Amino acid sequence: MTAFDIPLIGRNILVLLMIGKLFYGSFIASILIFPLSIPWFVIQKEQKIKKENHDLGIQFKDAMMAVLAAQKAGYSIENSFKEAIHDMRILYGKSAPIFRELQRIEQGIKNSVTIEVMLRELGRRSNNKDIEEFAAVFAVAKRSGGNMTETIERCIDLIGKRMDVENEIDILIAAKRMEAQIMEVVPFGIMTYVGLTNPGFFDALYGNPLGIVIMTVCLVIYIAAYLLTQKIVDIEI
Repeated sequence: MTAFDIPLIGRNILVLLMIGKLFYGSFIASILIFPLSIPWFVIQKEQKIKKENHDLGIQFKDAMMAVLAAQKAGYSIENSFKEAIHDMRILYGKSAPIFRELQRIEQGIKNSVTIEVMLRELGRRSNNKDIEEFAAVFAVAKRSGGNMTETIERCIDLIGKRMDVENEIDILIAAKRMEAQIMEVVPFGIMTYVGLTNPGFFDALYGNPLGIVIMTVCLVIYIAAYLLTQKIVDIEI
């Protein structure tokens, strides 16, 4: 994901405009509370990177299964990685991260860069612990002349078990995560509904010091609840 994320920035600006209008009765207030969007943007970006990282881990496991199948068919380890590219193109398409990463590995092989170096670089760049651990084990097995087929199969089994646990946890908290997302939107929905059905209802809270203080306290409570909710539903293995 690029550092300049247009969709994420656009969504944050929209939320800022809503906060300015609903909490302070003016879109101009959105400019004053803009600094609040910076840490929120960072949090959302980290969540997006984490999801992309998780998806890459799943794709990497499937890619290594393709490598393992090619190994069992008699291909060398280098040609096994090349064969996996075709499987990943069929399974995920050319736009998938794993397809691009396997192409990068193939290009590295052509430039006389070892697979273990390319895997280590992939693990470091993606910050995916499954890939990092696989790269470390792969490098040791390659240097010691171990059975690569058995090593890859054992690593895939371990990665698969960890992912199974993650999936079980996701299933268990999926409903709570959905409830949390709904509750994050409810305050805005209620304020919008009241504002539309009872024009002027919030006027006493707009444009005066006491009203600004009250709405700011409400906004701080909402932000604290949002952060707490994200922490509760964010479980790592």
